[in-house]
Amino acid sequence: MRIRELHERLPAALRAAVDEFGRHLAMVEGRSEHTVRAYVGDIVSLLDHAAYEGRSTVAELDVVVLRGWLAARMGSGAARASQARRAAAARAFTGWAHRTGLSPDDPGGQLASPRAHRGLPTVLRADQAAELMESAGRATSPERSTGPDPKTGSEPPTGPEPSTGPEPSAGTAEEREPGGKRPAPEGPAGTADEEGTATAGDALQIRDRAVLELLYATGIRVSELCSLNRADVDHARQVVRVFGKGAKERAVPFGHPARRALDAWLRLGRPELVSRSSRDALFLGVKGGRLQPTVVRRIVGNAARAAGLPHTSPHDLRHSAATHLLDGGADLRAVQELLGHSSLASTQIYTHVSTERLRAAFNQAHPRA
Repeated sequence: MRIRELHERLPAALRAAVDEFGRHLAMVEGRSEHTVRAYVGDIVSLLDHAAYEGRSTVAELDVVVLRGWLAARMGSGAARASQARRAAAARAFTGWAHRTGLSPDDPGGQLASPRAHRGLPTVLRADQAAELMESAGRATSPERSTGPDPKTGSEPPTGPEPSTGPEPSAGTAEEREPGGKRPAPEGPAGTADEEGTATAGDALQIRDRAVLELLYATGIRVSELCSLNRADVDHARQVVRVFGKGAKERAVPFGHPARRALDAWLRLGRPELVSRSSRDALFLGVKGGRLQPTVVRRIVGNAARAAGLPHTSPHDLRHSAATHLLDGGADLRAVQELLGHSSLASTQIYTHVSTERLRAAFNQAHPRA
């Protein structure tokens, strides 16, 4: 059953509690939209289980109910990582309920959770990362593969990123260039017509290169990249201002290749796609709205295929940037600050990656390995 349906059938007191908890996560703790959605979904599931067990208020929750819920989820085949997240959500909820007076105690404090197995992240070699950057000129942009439906003006499911806001008001803006001219239709397989969409196609290619360069140069998350505004880039100091998890702000430097790619995007690419509704956004989609994470993932994946590399995601570029920094002698604390990790333990995984790479090189090269 869907979370929405479970939510609707909850007793009124439990439904009100989970709604208030969601607002607290978003507005007080500043959790990301993804985290709020995941935690609220978990708590709706927990409270549905509690209601089935005869509890109708948050005050009636106890550790027996919490453990029974987790056991039921584990019995349905839940992964250890999912179980760890559910336990964390339950602890966050019962702790919040206790602080706000909805519950006389905090049963979640007694709740243990399985540690999620954490393997070493996927990391590109430095030469592979360089080839990935160069492949932006050979890869087909994910937004050039198909055009809008001529009848509805909407994109097919495999097309550009989903819209998250109102569409530009000047007619079918997705079919017009920013200057109001209607481009010629694209040819097969996204090839541009000689006198129509060549400029717009170039803009997407320039954008894709800037996206790849900035992801690898800074190691920022895909959500952080998509949230960037033009004002967040300090071109003189070559620093980008990033708002990460928990709305924490940090400054991340980038190098000369990323600076050149950004300059080209802002001078030559962005003006071809900008619309009135997205004047602040740094990176834009083909419709002129803010670039979405789904499209960024396709950009990276397409570039990896063009470079002949294994499947690569934006987070793999984050892993690669962190590992290459440590390989080059960067301080662990500095890398922690650049990545926006709240705990040094999250950053230490990359020291294990570097050690494993060193061990592999030793085993391959040393005569007495």
